[in-house]
Parts: sequence; structure tokens; C-alpha cells
Amino acid sequence: LPNPAVAPPIRRTTSETVKVDLETIEVEGKLADGAGYKFWTYGGTVPGPMIRVREGDTLELSLTNRTNSAVPHNIDLHAVLGPGGGAALTNVSPGQTKKIRAKVLHPGVYIYHCATPPIPMHISSGMYGLIVVEPAAGLPPVDREFYFCQGEIYTSGKAGDPGMQSADLDRMSAEQPSYVVFNGAVGAITGDRALKANVNEKIRIWFGVGGPNLSSSFHVIGTVFDKVATWGSLTGLAEHVQTVTVAPGGEIGRAHV
Repeated sequence: LPNPAVAPPIRRTTSETVKVDLETIEVEGKLADGAGYKFWTYGGTVPGPMIRVREGDTLELSLTNRTNSAVPHNIDLHAVLGPGGGAALTNVSPGQTKKIRAKVLHPGVYIYHCATPPIPMHISSGMYGLIVVEPAAGLPPVDREFYFCQGEIYTSGKAGDPGMQSADLDRMSAEQPSYVVFNGAVGAITGDRALKANVNEKIRIWFGVGGPNLSSSFHVIGTVFDKVATWGSLTGLAEHVQTVTVAPGGEIGRAHV
């Protein structure tokens, strides 16, 4: 599947209503060499599109479930206060559309995910992403930004088995993933899809863990992070960090040269 794009930084200094249209799409894609999987996605990517708003904005989100979907879906945004982060109000059967409005009050980096039962199945199949709420004062400019997430996929076949793989709820309950991947597939951010920057550029990484079960001990070999937004807090940055533990359903933002 395509890698999701980074939402552009916010340059304005006033609050606005931000409209976001998401479509839930069930699509077959590459899991590993020779192996495929039917992903459940927001917008056809794993993770789903990065949502970016400003502290004090009003988020107006429309969720549509594509007509050829097999199951209902919804969305729970961890940045949203209220019934299930919006999940209770966005249950959409195939062919349906529902809308919610919410004021985003707290700056930070937050996960969003599907909360339709069985919730772990929807998350493991790719239904998660990040919503970034920039502080009202804004963020320091950087030369380049990257966005990716870790997740687990539980299949009835073993890792490396060829052909279309089906989901295995028993392995999911036992927390025994067949694959632990970035962006939904083996090698999704390597080779021609590698994340590239130039020497002396300052970069910001937006990173989350969809889960549903395993944490990530995230570290980039050969560098130290200048600042890390641990637990997704953009107002309490740790400095000079090598490795950060990110829990399932958790997220961080970080910058380094």
C-alpha cells in the first residue's frame, strides 16, 4: 500500500474549523514478498492519513464506509473528549456517512483507531493513525518531517508463508504476531521507500504504535534525538534521548539533526 503523506505544518495563529473527510477502505495489499493480506484502512494506507490541527481548533470530521466493505467501522480519536472519542457517533455500515464536530483542547500527538468490535481485529488490520494537535504558539520549523507507525499482524499462516493470509484471532488473543511491521508491511520504509534526508537537515519524526498488543523500543542507529515528546506531550520535551518506549495506542514526536 502507499505510505501516508505528512500533513503540512500549521502556520496560522488563529483557531479555525478544520474539515477532514475519511473513507474506510478494505483493500488487498502486499504484506511480505509472496504474501498478501486484506487490510482494513482509513484512506487506503496503513497508518491512515495524518490529521493535523491547532490547539483550540474545531475538528469537523466526516467518516464514510465504502459500499463494498464487508463490515462496519468507526473512529476513536484520542485527542477528542466525549463519547468514545467519537466512536459512539461514527458507527458506519457499508455505504453510510456520519459526521462529528469536536473542539480540540489539548496540544499533543495522539492515536486514532477503529473501535468497532472486535477492536483488536480492526486495529491489527490497519485501522489506526495519528492526529497531531499543535500548540497555539506553534512548533519550531524543521527542514523535513516523516510519519510512520508500528503495528502487528496476526495470520493463520506462519511468517513467510506465501499467498493471501487470513487473520487469526486466537494468535491475536495470545499476543503472538506473525509480523511486527512499520506501515503495515515488511520493508514498507526501506529500499525505494526509504525515509531520506540530507546531512545537517533538522528533521521531525511523528511516530505511533497502533498495536494492538506490543510496545515499541524505538531507536535510530547512529544518532541521538535532540528532543523527544515522550507520551506525545509537545509541551514537555526530553532532551538527548537514545531510545524511547512507546506503548500500543501511544505516540511520540521527536526532532534531531
